[in-house]
Amino acid sequence: MLFQILSYLRFLARSGNAHGLHSPFVFGLYAHVINHTGHFRAYDAIEARRQELLTDSTQIEVTDFGAGSRTRVGRTRRLQDIARTAAKPPRLAQLLFRLVNHFRPRTVVELGTSLGLTTAYLSAADSRARVLTFEGCPQTAAIARETFSRLDLTKVELVAGNLDDTLAPTLAALTQPVDFAFFDGNHRLEPTLRYFELLNQHRTEHSVFVLDDIHWSAEMEQAWGTVQQHPDVALTIDLFYIGLVFFRRNQPKQHFTLRFDYLLDKVLERTRRLSA
Repeated sequence: MLFQILSYLRFLARSGNAHGLHSPFVFGLYAHVINHTGHFRAYDAIEARRQELLTDSTQIEVTDFGAGSRTRVGRTRRLQDIARTAAKPPRLAQLLFRLVNHFRPRTVVELGTSLGLTTAYLSAADSRARVLTFEGCPQTAAIARETFSRLDLTKVELVAGNLDDTLAPTLAALTQPVDFAFFDGNHRLEPTLRYFELLNQHRTEHSVFVLDDIHWSAEMEQAWGTVQQHPDVALTIDLFYIGLVFFRRNQPKQHFTLRFDYLLDKVLERTRRLSA
């Protein structure tokens, strides 16, 4: 926790907002997608499912192949605790929804399904998108499948098992490139970079990769820094909670550090609008 607090203070010291952004692509994305405050009707059913899980005391045995839980609890966990501590909060899951809604990917890959709430947002954003989601824990995967069934998400395909065993062969069998990928499957340096390289072989110049928890630990900050310097990466946006990666050709290499969901920015923007 102390590491994340210090990391956030460092982030605030170097981050900015829309003012002074000279990239039309980044400005448009930041102003109209990242900081969009409107409501999509698809949110309601997914958040209703979240509320169900937040009150569900059913216990399951969690198999964790990643860096472990933030809460350091045992393997037996209640669904309500997983929904509270491991599921992406609405503001971040809905940001992923808006990104998919904006870029319209045909093939979406998610590493780390958990209870399926973020997967649901990725799928609900575009009914035409095929969503491949990977989950290592069999019992968690079963709950996620129930989530998809409850929400009638028919374009989601869940691949259960250790990512080290399932990711490469599943990608090799694809007949279409990966247009959008969300990395939330392993919060360690070596696996994160290995999965990045695997997915990098299946993307196009228009693909978008999103890395979760890039400031969660020193290892994740190192992984994020390595991704930023990757020769195929043209542009990145650090939102502290997640990092966006773009591969646009003929794009000068640029890295942006921008605040997301920051209260002071909201107050200043509201003040500016009232005084206009």
